[in-house]
Amino acid sequence: MSKDLAIHTIVPTGSFDAYISAAYQLPMLSAEEEHRLAVNLRDHNDLEAARKLVMSHLRFVIKIARGYSGYGLALPDLVQEGTVGLMKAVKRFDPDLGVRLVSFAVHWIKAEIHEFVLRNWRIVKVATTKAQRKLFFNLRSAKKRLGWFSQAEVQEVAEELGVKPETVLQMEARLSNHDMAFDTGGDNEQSTVALAPAAYLPDLRMEPSRLLERVDSEDDERSRLYSALEDLDERSRSILEQRWLAEQKMTLQQLADRYGVSAERIRQIEKSAMLKLKRQIEM
Repeated sequence: MSKDLAIHTIVPTGSFDAYISAAYQLPMLSAEEEHRLAVNLRDHNDLEAARKLVMSHLRFVIKIARGYSGYGLALPDLVQEGTVGLMKAVKRFDPDLGVRLVSFAVHWIKAEIHEFVLRNWRIVKVATTKAQRKLFFNLRSAKKRLGWFSQAEVQEVAEELGVKPETVLQMEARLSNHDMAFDTGGDNEQSTVALAPAAYLPDLRMEPSRLLERVDSEDDERSRLYSALEDLDERSRSILEQRWLAEQKMTLQQLADRYGVSAERIRQIEKSAMLKLKRQIEM
């Protein structure tokens, strides 16, 4: 099978192992082929050329994504985000720069994976500034080399990564902690799991000031409702009362028979009256 035919192979879906296998079977492009495809994409917006460039570099996305497996995120998700970065790189690649696409695409692939890791690693963001992002992705490897941090080691990492020692300590504390569920939702009394933070919150529903506020609010809403009803004409008010407030509610047809009009006319009167009530209550 020629390279041109092979690169048209459809990558299978449903099995990530099959996806990886198919990606590594796709042939790599020579420098001349890559340049020709990139020129066609840039000058003629050749989408088929773009597809070939992306497909031939999927193996590099997988390789880079595997380097982020230590963050506890699914490899298929990392590969998917890295592929988005690859497509962005292909779109922006200039074949006249004199570099191979893979060298240019590495930055875009890693940037998309970085954003995905930071968005999904914790509920609360751990890295919001440029310095914190640099620490997030480099502190773990630095700690593997240095073991437990002493003040001298903190200073060494800070100088190596170009950040303040305080920033190193803050990030170390964030990476050492874990998210805690606000409410576990469990009701097993025999459970030995520590109580969730929600269990320590006071129940203020019966607090006197809250009760008074709720009663006042309900009284005010009720007063506005009855005042708005009084402003309606007698027929509209009666229809609403029979449709919504009476113990034995009447149907549109029953009201139509009472007033000698169609059920549709009763529906229109009801709708108009409800709009008037809404405006009055919201004033």
